[in-house]
Amino acid sequence: MNSLSPATTTPADSATKDKIYRIVIVGGGAGGLELATQLGNKLGHSGKVEITLVDRARTHIWKPLLHEIAAGSMDTGRHELAYQAQGHWHGFRYRYGEMIGLDRANKRVHLAATFDEDGREITPDRWFPYDTLIIAIGSISNDFRTPGVKDNAIMLDTPEQAERFNRRLLNACVRAYAQPGPVRPGQLHVAIIGAGATGTELSAELHHAARGLVEFGLDKIDPEKDFKITLIEAASRILPALPERLSEATTDILEGIGVEVRTGSAVTNVTSEGVTLANGDYIPSELVVWAAGVKGPDVMSKLDGLEVSRMNTLVVKPTLQTTVDDNIFVIGDAAYLVPEGQTTAIPPRAQAAHQEASHLVAQIQRRMKGETKLEPFKYRDFGSLVSLGKYSTVGNLMGFIDGKSIRIEGWYAKIMYRSLYKMHEVALHGYVKVFLDTLSRLLTRRTEPQVKLH
Repeated sequence: MNSLSPATTTPADSATKDKIYRIVIVGGGAGGLELATQLGNKLGHSGKVEITLVDRARTHIWKPLLHEIAAGSMDTGRHELAYQAQGHWHGFRYRYGEMIGLDRANKRVHLAATFDEDGREITPDRWFPYDTLIIAIGSISNDFRTPGVKDNAIMLDTPEQAERFNRRLLNACVRAYAQPGPVRPGQLHVAIIGAGATGTELSAELHHAARGLVEFGLDKIDPEKDFKITLIEAASRILPALPERLSEATTDILEGIGVEVRTGSAVTNVTSEGVTLANGDYIPSELVVWAAGVKGPDVMSKLDGLEVSRMNTLVVKPTLQTTVDDNIFVIGDAAYLVPEGQTTAIPPRAQAAHQEASHLVAQIQRRMKGETKLEPFKYRDFGSLVSLGKYSTVGNLMGFIDGKSIRIEGWYAKIMYRSLYKMHEVALHGYVKVFLDTLSRLLTRRTEPQVKLH
């Protein structure tokens, strides 16, 4: 292991002493992977910089796509990206592991040992030294300590969780088809708790996916009578973080396709057979998704004294540096930053992570040159888009939405929604590869089922 730099060493001094400037990025989500790729392209082959990306998964999936994986309307294999390959192509190293601690005095990150499904060790407990550390480990769902959630509901924080729900959905449909008796009340009911973007998008995607499953031989199931989706939100309307007019338009679309929308309904208990609401109502449901609220992972409060917010995210200065250590930056959902003149923090959205990653590319290069005054990050909100699958896409991208012209705006919003993912892919691969991959997916999709059947 390389010698560790003392905490008082400046970036320029460290680079001169070791001849290799060490940048460690923890978290390979939208922001972390884009940052590693762009820094690798610019600096990774210089011989003077060592860029390391750490993640507890081996592949990357753009998180806004998880609802499509859960519904079975997206083939994970065609969209996931192997970190090892991306690092090889773009000048950074990938290391498999999960951050469990931090030693700021000696500037090193602590990774837990990893094990395979048989319990055999893959990588040992180890430490990675850094000169600049970027934490981009995202957020997780907040169950607010609601009884029964951990045992009976599935969250959609990772591709593995999304795939687990999809298997549970498919198994439930096959079970209902094969059983001798009729479908039980609640057997094919899906309760989605939390009507933010993820929960709302999942409700529409599942409505379409269920009908696709029935088309492929499960004709004993009546999707109109046996399959039911209930979207539950504690606030007075769905999509509470977005403009009210967008919320109203989305509610109209969902109710129009048969999704039951329950607002002003807090959940007090989740069992294997259903959900209990604060007003005493009981919703029978053997398929429950928890998508209500986000918070920082538990490790955030164990990072050697870094300041955390009420939601356990890391508080940062306008430069995206932590409030107690200028050697550590935070981006994406893990960062808590209230812009000057505002009262709320930058929302946990993919567009924020993308902007922050792009901002840090130049700022880290300035820091490597010994500059201590960095440019503050300025977030630009380009609006909000919510995909309702094949039914519509609604948004306030241009600052307006009108219920009477949803069809027009839906088409325009759908194009813009897809372009957000393309922007992410371009940041990782460049235009030529994205064009070829997109063409390949379009051609292949015409010869395959539109829903996952296994």
